[in-house]
Amino acid sequence: MSVTAAHGFSAAGAACGIKPGGVPDLAIVVAEAVANAAGVFTTSSTAAPPVHVSRRHLSSGSAKAVVINSGCANAGTGGQGHTAAIATAQAVAAAYGCDPSDVLVCSTGTIGPQLPVERIVHALPLELASDPQAGADAATAIMTTDSVRKEAARSTGGFTIGGMAKGAGMIRPDMATMLAVITTDAVVGSMRLQRALEGAVQVSFNALNVDGCQSTNDTVLILASGASGVEPDGESFTDALVEVCSDLAHQIAADAEGATRVVILRVTGADDDDEARELGKFVADSDLVRASFYGGDPNWGRIFAALGAAPISVDPDVISIRFEGVLVAEGGTEAVFDGQALAERLAGGGFGVDVNVGPGSGQATVLTTDLTPEYVRFNGERS
Repeated sequence: MSVTAAHGFSAAGAACGIKPGGVPDLAIVVAEAVANAAGVFTTSSTAAPPVHVSRRHLSSGSAKAVVINSGCANAGTGGQGHTAAIATAQAVAAAYGCDPSDVLVCSTGTIGPQLPVERIVHALPLELASDPQAGADAATAIMTTDSVRKEAARSTGGFTIGGMAKGAGMIRPDMATMLAVITTDAVVGSMRLQRALEGAVQVSFNALNVDGCQSTNDTVLILASGASGVEPDGESFTDALVEVCSDLAHQIAADAEGATRVVILRVTGADDDDEARELGKFVADSDLVRASFYGGDPNWGRIFAALGAAPISVDPDVISIRFEGVLVAEGGTEAVFDGQALAERLAGGGFGVDVNVGPGSGQATVLTTDLTPEYVRFNGERS
């Protein structure tokens, strides 16, 4: 179960004709009543019109509905795109009985084409349901280059958090073509919801780097219905939210375009957690590093070089690097290890890399993937 796992929400997914061939391309998530809401968005200066509209609508700290279309990002579309995003919100509001300002709008797909908003308007209202299939239908409708839908849910302490996400390429969130909608039936105020979401995103979606390319449309939204009647303490709610966001982030990494390996890069010894995360993402930005991951090559020198080029200063004489627990570099120089045995260990798929950059308490985990010929072929074509 995903967005329908929490009480107080229903959903639907259908084909409205944006994508050819009758492929599902329109998803709706609706709360029974206006709910507390929060969101984080791309920091891109070329953010898409739906991002601007949803940011403005979220200023009230509440929402009733989320509408997502796939097949068209409605980005790079100027004033006409902004008008289309507003028209989408108005159509959803009319269909489900709320104010347009209570509708959050997301789009994903190719940048540039104008959104055929009339197809969305014509398809509404969709028949909503609160069962698992309705959640699955919504999660399917938001897919673009994804090969599988992405859903997650956790129930603990009398409340539930559920979510869906899409993303397989153009993934280097900095928020907060990655979207996520999360629902909960916990009793949580909007300000607390915002703080919890920002914290959870920082250690999950913002610690994900598939190809070093930030999207114009990145959005993560959360709505709280309060239907469980349970007001959890801050720690238990945030922990559950982190679990759901991390689960979805792992699913995105596993489904990355052309990827054959998910690599878990753990950075320790930085001055603080933010520095550790930035160092990890900088290493994951390196095409040379990710190409070596594709070959299962424990080429610590490429990581060493990437660290040195980062905007955060590191001491080369204290850097140590391990692949799958095997020490390959210590004190900034190569360690003695069995290269053949390690290569055999890395041949089986995903693996972990541990990088220590000093004596600091900062640490972070970054999810990334290998850079494959299939990724280059896929993205060499018009999408």
